Amino acid sequence: MVPHQLDRAQARRIAVRAQLLADSRPADLLTVVRQLTLVQIDPTAAVAPSADLVCWSRLGSSYQPAQMREALERDRTLFEHQAMVRPMADLGLFLAAMAASPGHERHREWLRANDSFRRDVLDLLGRSGPLLSRDIPDTSAVPWPSSGWTNNRNVTQMLEFLVLRGEVAIAGRQGRQRLWDVAERVYPAGVPVVELEQARRLRNERRLRALGIAREKAVVVPGEPAEVGDAGEPAVIEGVAGEWRVDPAALGQPFTGRTALLSPFDRLVHDRVRLADLFEYEYVLEMYKPKAGRRWGYFALPILHGDRLVGKVDATAERRRGTLTVHATYEDVPFTPEVTRAVHDELHDLASWLSLTVEGLR
Repeated sequence: MVPHQLDRAQARRIAVRAQLLADSRPADLLTVVRQLTLVQIDPTAAVAPSADLVCWSRLGSSYQPAQMREALERDRTLFEHQAMVRPMADLGLFLAAMAASPGHERHREWLRANDSFRRDVLDLLGRSGPLLSRDIPDTSAVPWPSSGWTNNRNVTQMLEFLVLRGEVAIAGRQGRQRLWDVAERVYPAGVPVVELEQARRLRNERRLRALGIAREKAVVVPGEPAEVGDAGEPAVIEGVAGEWRVDPAALGQPFTGRTALLSPFDRLVHDRVRLADLFEYEYVLEMYKPKAGRRWGYFALPILHGDRLVGKVDATAERRRGTLTVHATYEDVPFTPEVTRAVHDELHDLASWLSLTVEGLR
């Protein structure tokens, strides 16, 4: 197939529209997660927890965090797996991989050595779940060895493996702590298992539909892959090296942009290489840096305006003071009065959603 010829603006608009960040907002939370395929969980709440911030960026103030909890814990239309919220309708695409987990022989050896521990955990959850990890006794025969913080954290490590294997599932949360239960009480019965290779292909197709345009192969990043294999159709972007894959249904669609403030974990900005290629935009999450070494702030929010990422906002939700404090706004390109107004409007909307008032705008 002859590759589609695109310029950067066309590629950006495909990406923005696919991520539900164009002018026409989606109707509800389930529509958002089905299109995005995932929403990453991160507990950092300098402004708001990332999963909630991602949903607010799409839905606006009609979204409330209680909707996510209800979908995960009551309606079971979403499920949590490997720090991602996913549509329960996609569960069958993960079951074959779960059955083959864990992939590393060292991990399998540890599970074999602790099979009685595994059965103890499953029996207890079956009788008494859902439970917090602290409510599960450590009956391990062999401790979990690690040079990091997981060393000898045997209960948590066993639960993580059992979730990967599909024997245990996350039933909900108590504050930030996960509640664990046997999978059959969380996942629906009778979900067809999609064979491993077909599941990989379908997940690539779903990922491309969510991204709009992506590399066939990409830099390996933790969590969800950024590459899409041979999904979609080939494309070439003017001024960008290499070949891309594009969702053919996204080609030739009208585009009307808007202004949005994004989580640093938002899928539009998550792949930093793609971000530089398409948007010519630099971003580093600086929460892990010493304060003196930060350029933009602890949890700076990328600013989307139309099909361009135009700057960052360093803001903090100071709930005791009742303010969303804006420490600085960084303009990657000089803001027009229109962009400044739009960014200020978004900050006021964000503050209102958080039941705060804005402080520090200039």
